[in-house]
Amino acid sequence: MSDETQTLSPAATDRTPVASLASVESPAPRLTVWLTRLVIAGIVLAALNLRPAITSLGALLEEARVGLHMSGSVAGVLTSVPPLCFAIFGIAAPRLARRFGPGAVVCAGMVAITTGLLIRPFAGGTAGFLAASALTLMGIAVSNVLMPVIVKRYFPDRVGSMTGLYSMALALGTSVAAAATVPMTEALGGSWRVGLAVWAVLAALAVLPWIGMARDRGAAARNTVAAQAQDSPAPRITRSPTAWALGCFFGLQATGAYITMGWMPQIFRDAGVSAGTAGALLAVTMVMGVPLAFVIPRLATRMKTQGPIVVALGLCGLTGYAGLFFAPAAGAWAWALLLGVSNCAFPLALTMIGMRSRTGAGVVRLSVFAQSTGYLISTPGPLLVGVLYQHSGGWGLPIALMAGLIVPQIAVGILAGRDRTIEDEC
Repeated sequence: MSDETQTLSPAATDRTPVASLASVESPAPRLTVWLTRLVIAGIVLAALNLRPAITSLGALLEEARVGLHMSGSVAGVLTSVPPLCFAIFGIAAPRLARRFGPGAVVCAGMVAITTGLLIRPFAGGTAGFLAASALTLMGIAVSNVLMPVIVKRYFPDRVGSMTGLYSMALALGTSVAAAATVPMTEALGGSWRVGLAVWAVLAALAVLPWIGMARDRGAAARNTVAAQAQDSPAPRITRSPTAWALGCFFGLQATGAYITMGWMPQIFRDAGVSAGTAGALLAVTMVMGVPLAFVIPRLATRMKTQGPIVVALGLCGLTGYAGLFFAPAAGAWAWALLLGVSNCAFPLALTMIGMRSRTGAGVVRLSVFAQSTGYLISTPGPLLVGVLYQHSGGWGLPIALMAGLIVPQIAVGILAGRDRTIEDEC
């Protein structure tokens, strides 16, 4: 496996289970200049919409909680819904793409995101808010999985550059939504409902280029045999200690990421930081993923074992959480920066998935196992933080939990980073 392949393959998978991607690919179509621009616009606009539903809610979580009369536990459910939806709906995406075509499924995903964002703030109650959030996250999940397929199909000779463009747009959408939601809400009259609903405009724009690609259904029929072959019985990956270590490492780092996205602005606000500054701090944490997503995979592929990187990222996380515990407002920018570095365990996890198998089929199976296992592991974390916050009346216990999870993350990360493959163990 070349250095470029090892570096770019993880980035292309994003944060959603990747199941049988090869089964929904087809020979690359010949692109006109117009179609090339349309596809590029669709990829960029789709990537921009894959995180604002989460980070915009994090910036206005207190207003939404009060406005909907939510308890801290129910608010914790909101922050737990994203990884659960990613685990459930992401697995179904390849099967849907085989039947309807990846372009049509991504188009439907953008429509679901738009509809959910528009309905969610005005649903009239907690149940409706949760249901609309699930609809939005379903659209994000299927689009997450299929975006790499779109890149491979339309740009087989430019996978690296297009994956980089996609990754940067995703990080940009994440950080802009975190930083701009509160100022935009204030500029639009101060209603948190309007502040959340306004992101439906960006999602609606993303639907337009995908309408032109929604009729690409020929790939489904041509790949039925390939799909059946891909789904044939495989060696039991559950016998591999490395696979389990990767699944646990992925789950623990995802737990930290979704707790950060869901709760970090509230931690800073409760410490006396203004709502706008708290959103900007979350944006700083999220934007760290732009440069480090390129640096860390390249560094990891040049090392025989990835344990030292795991330890370095874990220490950044422990330091950031310690700062949140003892001086959340005084060193807010430093803690946000350190936690942003720590959250870059995600591209490292995906890089290790690519390195822990000798074959392409093995990488796919390992990716499905590690990510689906990981997202299920990460689901209770944000909810537990909300419960601890409500019953303890402060952030001491939740922050201690976040810091405590870093320790097993380091341990399983070291195991996952050993120089071995799942084929040897299975």
